[in-house]
Amino acid sequence: MPVNVPHDLPARAILEAEKIFVMSDERAWHQDIRPMRIAVLNLMPLKVTTETQLLRLLSNTPLQIEITLLHTASHVSQTTSAEHLESFYSTFDDVAEQHFDGLIITGAPIEKLDFEDVDYWPEMARILDWTRTNVQSTLHVCWGAQAALYHHYGVGKYEVPQKISGVFTHRLTGAESPIITGFDEEFLAPHSRHTDVHASAIAATGEVDVLAVSDEAGVFLAGTADGRQIFVTGHPEYDADTLAREYRRDSEQGMSVPVPAHYFPDDDPAAVPLNRWRGHGHLLYANWLNYCVYQEVPFELDGV
Repeated sequence: MPVNVPHDLPARAILEAEKIFVMSDERAWHQDIRPMRIAVLNLMPLKVTTETQLLRLLSNTPLQIEITLLHTASHVSQTTSAEHLESFYSTFDDVAEQHFDGLIITGAPIEKLDFEDVDYWPEMARILDWTRTNVQSTLHVCWGAQAALYHHYGVGKYEVPQKISGVFTHRLTGAESPIITGFDEEFLAPHSRHTDVHASAIAATGEVDVLAVSDEAGVFLAGTADGRQIFVTGHPEYDADTLAREYRRDSEQGMSVPVPAHYFPDDDPAAVPLNRWRGHGHLLYANWLNYCVYQEVPFELDGV
């Protein structure tokens, strides 16, 4: 089944070219089902790119998905046009009285800042509090995961000596959760971040289970037993060339960054990388939509 997105959203043309089924409002209204209402708080600088990556993963489900794109009102984007935001995005104040089946909170390239030093942290804290009453399940990604672990459970982050960048092997920890249904015992996923969280600190909360870890990249996946909060420290939504583009951008800016690990063929930055994590990325998002959202949400959203 399709993702229902605005007709002129730039991501729509890209997804249609990939033969991914997207639906118009008119056709959606003719289906006698209640679509899953999913909001995306997009904190990434290149919002169109992130929209496309996430919508691609959300399309891999038999459910009809209605998307609401959100941006922070307290931070002015320097890399996405005001016209795009005005046309396709809402702010938190626009939806604060609404209920959603699911919410995705993306990462943001601000990991080295203390949380309280982020200019939109007060707004972020309000949104995180709101998710406990107005969202059935929230999927937090990268910095979004670190921010939620800190806000809800006091789990701190720490800066690593060298950026964690590359495609790493992960293993399941043995903790049970529907979110990992169908996962291989070992699987690949990309990471791209300057900070990390300790698995022991997450486990010490007594409320969040560590579900998948990497010997090199640390915790990848964690979640609460009821599935209402899922934390992903990596980027399973990344395209095959995303890490390459980040590496070249940082190198051109004179930054000392490592070549992404286990990513380029023969570790040659001139080689074309392959996407070796797509299957588990789709499975993760399909499991989240099915087990954490669809199977748990009431038919009427009020009072989630």
